[in-house]
Formats: sequence, C-alpha cells, structure tokens
Amino acid sequence: MKKVLIVLCISLLIFSCKKEENKDTKDFDGIAIENYMAEVPNAWYGLFLAMTKGTPGFSPPVAARAFGYDGLALYESIAPGSTATHTLSSRLSKFNVGVEPGGGKTYFWPASANAALAEIGRNLYRNKASNLVSIDSLENLIKSGFSGQASAEAIENGADFGKKVGHSVYEYSKTDGQDECYLTNFPVGYQFTVGLGKWVPTPPAYQPIPMQPYWGSVRTFMFKNAAIAMPNLVPGFSSDANSGFYAQALETYNVSTNLTQEQELIAKYWSDDPGKTSTPSGHSVSIMKQVVEKENLNLEKAAVAYCKLGFVVHDAFVNCWKCKYQDNLLRPITYIRTYIDPAYNSLLSTPPFPEFPSGHSVQSGASALVLESLFGNNYAFQDKTHNNRVDINGAPRNFESFSEFANEAAISRLYGGIHFSRAIYEGVTFGRNVGKNVAEFKMD
Repeated sequence: MKKVLIVLCISLLIFSCKKEENKDTKDFDGIAIENYMAEVPNAWYGLFLAMTKGTPGFSPPVAARAFGYDGLALYESIAPGSTATHTLSSRLSKFNVGVEPGGGKTYFWPASANAALAEIGRNLYRNKASNLVSIDSLENLIKSGFSGQASAEAIENGADFGKKVGHSVYEYSKTDGQDECYLTNFPVGYQFTVGLGKWVPTPPAYQPIPMQPYWGSVRTFMFKNAAIAMPNLVPGFSSDANSGFYAQALETYNVSTNLTQEQELIAKYWSDDPGKTSTPSGHSVSIMKQVVEKENLNLEKAAVAYCKLGFVVHDAFVNCWKCKYQDNLLRPITYIRTYIDPAYNSLLSTPPFPEFPSGHSVQSGASALVLESLFGNNYAFQDKTHNNRVDINGAPRNFESFSEFANEAAISRLYGGIHFSRAIYEGVTFGRNVGKNVAEFKMD
C-alpha cells in the first residue's frame, strides 16, 4: 500500500502545480467543470483497486458492489456543477441523494470529488484498519494540492458538499442489505441443492458452503437489470458418452490438458483471484482507468465513465449469481473425475460456487459493452493491469477492441479447466445484455 501511495503522491504533486489553461470568463472559483481534469478520481481508483486486493472478504461480488457505489458517489459529487449531467435521484431504485449545493456559493468540484470518494471509501473498505490510514493520507494529500487552484472558501464548500454526498450514497448502499457483505461470503447454515448434476464442493479446499448463494437477490442499479431474462442451461446434464453434456466436459478436459504456452499464459493472466488481485471486476475498472488516463478525460466525463462501469460490474455479478444458483450446475472437475479421468486436475483452482454461467464471461462482456458505448467499438488499447506481478507473466497485452479483451477473459476459463464452453459463450452474451441497459442509461 505504501508503494501505491508514493505513486499517487508523485502524480498529485504534478497536478497541484498545474494551472488550467482553458479557463472561461468566469471568476477563479467559477471555472467551468469541463476544464477540470480527472487526476482526483484516477488517484482514488488506484487506491480502491489496491484496497480491493488487500481487504479480507472482498470476493468478486463484494468488490463489484463497492465499485458501483464508488462510482455513484463520484458522479453525484460533481453533477450539480455540470450542465451535461444531473443527479440520479429518483432514477435509481429508492435513491435520493438528499443534498444540494447552497445557493450563492462557489464550489471547487475536484474538492467535492475528493471528499466524496474519501467518505464512501471509509465506509465501504472499513474492515481493515490500514485502509482508513491510506484513505486519510490520500484525501489530505490531494487537498493540499488544491492550494492556488481556487479560493479556500470554494475548496471548503466543495469538500463539505462532497462529504455529504459520500455519506448519503453510503446510507443508500446500506438499504441493499449488504452493508457487511465481506463477512458473509459463506453464510453459515446455507443448504445447497443435492442431486445428479448439481454443484458439490470441489478440490483442493472442498469449501462446504458456496460463495454468496443469496447474491442474486441483491438490488441492481438499473431497473431493467432487475428483471432481465436469464440464459437457458442447455444441453441438460447427462453422463451418457454420446450426449452433448459429455461432449462439453470432454472438450474442457482435452483443451485444459493440452494447453499451448499462450493458452496457459492467458488462463493465469485473467484468473484475477481474490487476495492476489483486485478481482475480475477490478480488472475491468483497471482497464477503464487506463483508458481514462490515455484519453486525458476531464472530471465530468471521467465521473460518467467510472459510474457506468461501476453500475455494470455490480449488475453483472448480481445477475450472474442469480443464474448460478437457479441452476446449481456442477463444475467440470467434478464431472471429469467421475466420468472421464479420476486423476484429472485443472490448471486453475475451481472457485467455490456453481458453474453456469461463467462470472468472468458475464462481467467482461458487460464491461466491454459499456466501454464500447463510451470509447467506440474498435478502440485499440494496451492492458497493463498486471505489469508489476512476478508470480505470473504480467506483461502488457494488446487488444484491438474491448470485445476482444472480453472474449479472451472469457475463454481463459476454458483453458483453466474450470468452465464448460457453453457457460463461457452464453455468459458473454448475457453480460452484453446487462451492459446494454447501462450503456443506454442517460446521465443527462
């Protein structure tokens, strides 16, 4: 965490010394919001990604939820300062931000964003003491960099408003029933469905309770994603060697036991295991952050981008988990060891929850659709998310489009031996359906 804060310090010292060249004719405190750049949210998302990796209990669904509320807090903290964005009060289920800027005051909107992200961060990542220290440090560092950028009054007005927004969004988050979800990944007493073809605990840990079995009932950000059609699980389970289901299992077995060097690299690159990385949704957020920085987006556009991506990764995991526990399908390692090869081991460890559909596929397909809506269908980029890892080959990977990254992330689960191909292909399609509802949501 110290290394992360050092990097953020350097970037923010540069920001604090920079004067905006594109000022309009308003007074110093009334600079149009489109003239502020995105250094503040970029710094905070760097910290959020690091904390997601290092905070106990931040499983993929838990992490995605946090990114959703992070994005909402950021967006609401700057929305009043823009003519292109408006509060999402009454446009999200049961959401009312409940605070407005005071009339006749000037506001320094980067200070508002800084305070809002600090406040939401303190609450969502509070279950690790060092997180609170890092949050305080970053908030103060950023605030110190505002000197000379606006009057002390405008900075304090912005910070006061942003803190109130962050608190309001946190209070809203509590109404989804998952305020301490990092403590309930494996709820005691849950009884999973037993029967032929149904999920059972998998090696090596044989975790007896599957992860977040009730997550499918968590509130989505988009109304339309609360009632989206689930993908169909076909072909149905069969142990017959001539069946379609057996063919899928045999495909997973053959592919995962005969990997090329590139396929093995892909499987490990996209594994994004909790505790080792910022989880799959964090990987998508990391890609967003890299694109925001590459495009040098202003604060207004960055807030929209981070908010929409936060919404979509959360809604993707809710709907994916709803489908997983609707079907409760067994994992490939269980089927293969029972019907094909009792000595089989997959390259990656099978995560402790049902198989269909693939979570990586759903969230990457959803994220790609939103990224396409913001930056175009044929946007080429380089992903440096794992550039500093030494446990895998984390060298940057190049993509010609967001759909290319989504498809690679999805197929990585076949290479890893932890999914059947149908869960992957149906997952990407399902994710894009979830993503479409977020992409089409108007923020103005």
